[in-house]
Amino acid sequence: MTELKAGLEHVSTVVVTASLTAEVMGSGDMPVFATPAMVALMENAAMKAVAPALEEGKTTVGGLIEASHLKPSPVGAEISAYAKLVEVDGKKLRFEIEAKEGDKTIGKATHLRFIVDREKFMSAL
Repeated sequence: MTELKAGLEHVSTVVVTASLTAEVMGSGDMPVFATPAMVALMENAAMKAVAPALEEGKTTVGGLIEASHLKPSPVGAEISAYAKLVEVDGKKLRFEIEAKEGDKTIGKATHLRFIVDREKFMSAL
């Protein structure tokens, strides 16, 4: 098992399809990569960065994300989110994330995730 410590990284990638556009997701009215889709990709990269380091039965849940969507991307573009764990404070994990289309930065975020017990979390529903 990987040690849970600052420096863990993961890259998640998606190709922009019509279903990931602002006009289809309802966050805008143009056929460009939607901000909610970018945020979901960022969270996915953060989740996957630490997943191999968690004890059995544990996972992470998103608690806060502060994101800036800086540039538009068209249908067909390949977008990658680069997440890096920068701080571990007990069950609280802080990430820095950058979304890129090729070498162009299209978004940046800071993100907090929290380690939870899967069964306990789901039993609270």
